[in-house]
Amino acid sequence: MSELPPDDSSERPDPLDAFEEIISEETERDPDLAVIEAGSRTLRTQGGPPSADVPARPEDPEVDRALREVEQELAGRWGETKLEPSVSRIAALMDVLGDPQRSYPSIHITGTNGKTSTARMIEALLGAFELRTGRYTSPHVQSVTERISLDGHPIGAERFIETYRDIQPYVDMVDAAQEYRLSFFEVLTGMAYAAFADAPVDVAVVEVGMGGTWDATNVIDADVAVITPIDLDHTDRLGSTTGEIATEKAGIIKDDATVVLAQQPVDAAQVVLKTSVRKNATVAREGLEFGVLSRQVAVGGQMMTLRGLGGEYQEVYLPLHGAHQAHNAAVALAAVEAFFGVGGARPGPLDIETVRRAFASVSSPGRMEVVRRSPTVVLDAAHNPAGARVTAEAVGEAFDFSRLIGVVGASGDKNVRGLLEAFEPIFAEIVVTQNSSHRAMGADELAAIAVEVFGEERVQVEPRLPDALEAAITLAEEEGEFAGGGVLVTGSVITVGEARLLLRKG
Repeated sequence: MSELPPDDSSERPDPLDAFEEIISEETERDPDLAVIEAGSRTLRTQGGPPSADVPARPEDPEVDRALREVEQELAGRWGETKLEPSVSRIAALMDVLGDPQRSYPSIHITGTNGKTSTARMIEALLGAFELRTGRYTSPHVQSVTERISLDGHPIGAERFIETYRDIQPYVDMVDAAQEYRLSFFEVLTGMAYAAFADAPVDVAVVEVGMGGTWDATNVIDADVAVITPIDLDHTDRLGSTTGEIATEKAGIIKDDATVVLAQQPVDAAQVVLKTSVRKNATVAREGLEFGVLSRQVAVGGQMMTLRGLGGEYQEVYLPLHGAHQAHNAAVALAAVEAFFGVGGARPGPLDIETVRRAFASVSSPGRMEVVRRSPTVVLDAAHNPAGARVTAEAVGEAFDFSRLIGVVGASGDKNVRGLLEAFEPIFAEIVVTQNSSHRAMGADELAAIAVEVFGEERVQVEPRLPDALEAAITLAEEEGEFAGGGVLVTGSVITVGEARLLLRKG
């Protein structure tokens, strides 16, 4: 049996290991005051209690040890940032598992940006209508167990371990029969589909890992295919234009499905529409069949009026910032309406009070998430120029910062210059750093690009993330307690996850 091309992901340091030596174990666990040891100095932050959306390490040392063993075994497989264009391995795994993914209906989500937030909104809406949900999203912010959720919450460490050990003999069987071993992402996908069948769930909400056609998730026959905004990302794998990328993403559209299509570049929309015609799929387009009628900033989020497939939904509160999240909400609502048959066999809107309750409950860790006050520290996982542009717009709308300091740690395989150029208008200064991923761009390399974009006087280099956070907060505090200084930590999901851990949010 052949191995997939060499990958050093198995040698990647665990972010938790990397920072456990930095975070003082003797700190009192005051939920309102966390302390980070950064070198010889102490950085005080107001972190708050752990989030249920982002699990902490298991308290039981035996469970933690067992989870680390599973994580290490998964990390030893081919990393999820590499692709071999085939679903043959995951299909073989599903076959020996008895095709668990066919035991429940699914909503499948692809796109470039907004997939995870949209998946969380869909999950909240379905749960509010008393359906048992399974949600599979990637990447994770802090813990790999976040990727598989039941009834709106990540599965526990014990269940994650049990699911892995249950399917492990079948994984070994497929590994032995295939040219290449199953990848990290393929095994996780198999775990999610098996866990959903075992629960059992009434509906699965599934986010693709990358692309669509050859993505491991694409062994489901989803009645509803959701395509969030498509932009340039992973161009070396998916194509150099939005139209080419759309060709890959449209691969999730199944025969006779309903396609919920967010606003798209013209070439991307044309590709999706042509694919839909070939698949005899019904298309609901944002701006035509559904959309955002109005929105206004509210405390902690925004108030929206949405037009769905079945009518108007007024005075809907969403506790997330930014116009992009309102558009994600419109897409999520249309997807759930399509799932229930609204606009077709079922006339009229969904129950408005249930819709309001669902949206009011939505959270999306690491997406415009406030983790500290005085000065305000915001985390956002924008990692490509398109994501950075909408984040910059959202920051300007939601916060009145007199001086905003950026903390940026990015991956080396991204369009880092485009990312920085999108943030340049809103950052007074930038602190460049790097996360613990083997894919991280080195701080010095990132600084060289940042100097070209911002000018040398606006760039500070702190290779260690704890030092970068302290430096940025110190700069923001120079504005004074009531002057409106703030910090935005961004550039990568991994950077945001590690900052979140340091700030004791999870």
